[in-house]
Amino acid sequence: MSEFFSISEEIKEAAKKALSLCGDKIKEIEEIQEYNQQKMIKAFQLAGVSESHFVGTTGYGYGDRGRDALDKVYSYVFDAEDALVRHNFVSGTHALTVALFGVLRPNDKMLCVTGTPYDTLRSAIGIEGGYSGSLIDFGVKYEEIDLNADGTVDYEAIKSTLDDSYKMVYIQRSRGYSTRPTLTCDDIERIVKVVRSINKNVIIMLDNCYGEFVEKNQPLSCGVDLMAGSLIKNPGGGIAPTGGYIAGRAELVEMCSYRLTTPGTGKEIGATLDVTRELFLGAYHAPHATGEALKTSVFASALFEVLGYETAPRYNEKRGDIIQLIMLGTPEKLEKFCVGIQHASAVDSFVNPYPDDMPGYEDKVIMAAGAFTMGSSIELSADAPLREPYAVWMQGSLNFHAGKLGVMLAANEISSQ
Repeated sequence: MSEFFSISEEIKEAAKKALSLCGDKIKEIEEIQEYNQQKMIKAFQLAGVSESHFVGTTGYGYGDRGRDALDKVYSYVFDAEDALVRHNFVSGTHALTVALFGVLRPNDKMLCVTGTPYDTLRSAIGIEGGYSGSLIDFGVKYEEIDLNADGTVDYEAIKSTLDDSYKMVYIQRSRGYSTRPTLTCDDIERIVKVVRSINKNVIIMLDNCYGEFVEKNQPLSCGVDLMAGSLIKNPGGGIAPTGGYIAGRAELVEMCSYRLTTPGTGKEIGATLDVTRELFLGAYHAPHATGEALKTSVFASALFEVLGYETAPRYNEKRGDIIQLIMLGTPEKLEKFCVGIQHASAVDSFVNPYPDDMPGYEDKVIMAAGAFTMGSSIELSADAPLREPYAVWMQGSLNFHAGKLGVMLAANEISSQ
């Protein structure tokens, strides 16, 4: 199976069984890839993308045609009225924070219905860290509803808590560093229906990180008003060097643009420098790159199930994002897994990752990512906080063959300890 890397016969045989198990799921993913790729090409055509759009601007960036066309591309593929796609979003958390501050005002009430949000967003909200300038610091009132014991959304609690006094309902699609299930578009649509039955005017906002192009459906077509994410995850296709997006109802996107720049200038200002071509090219590749990442996750789930580990989701289950959770059980196995992923990388393959403190996280975190773009989650990577149940969260791979090798080397590293 590989003449360039040393992999045990046990892992090679397990990989063959895993491929046999997940063959049908991989075919299903390829159908989604093709659908979303065709939709992306149509988006480019409708936006009239030409070579002239790839020329960046400087200074204020007035009249930047490429910037405007890129917004139109994302609006179409996300089924949005409008989109704000910018290289100067420094992370997904930044894009989400701009969206939250863009539409919420002092004394507004925000209700998160998917438990406690991802680590870095807690500081932005103000429920951890005590940093100056959080939502709570500005008088926004935050509440959350715990998930059920099995990690699913507590719809009854939403019904008993939500009323007309709330300005926003917040949904986190991905699991973050938790073991709860990721939300599919069907799950999101169910949440929307319950929320709308109680409060028709509340803004429903979604953290869509890791979920873009995983399904044919789009959350905005399921009733979500506003969503945001990072370009160094799915929608940047492994080519966007930085950035993020906000998409949704036009009036809400406009409000967010006033927070990103200034009230009155909004989307009409902001130089694109020399990254416009990369952002377009990343968007073009995004549906395919996301599908390759999904196939890698499905294979990882099947392989580690064959090897006797618990995985979530299982290889044959419906997926709402690209992340694969594998319960490894010990800190030693967790570190070994990350070492194997790192050693399979084209970049920094000689590095041995180890746990360390990270800004925004309470526990030490280990991260493996031999990436062309620092921190890119659409490239093959694995990370986890050093805490029970010592699970690893794996995501990405720009092509399935490289991802498959990485997963096998990770398994081989664990089995050789």
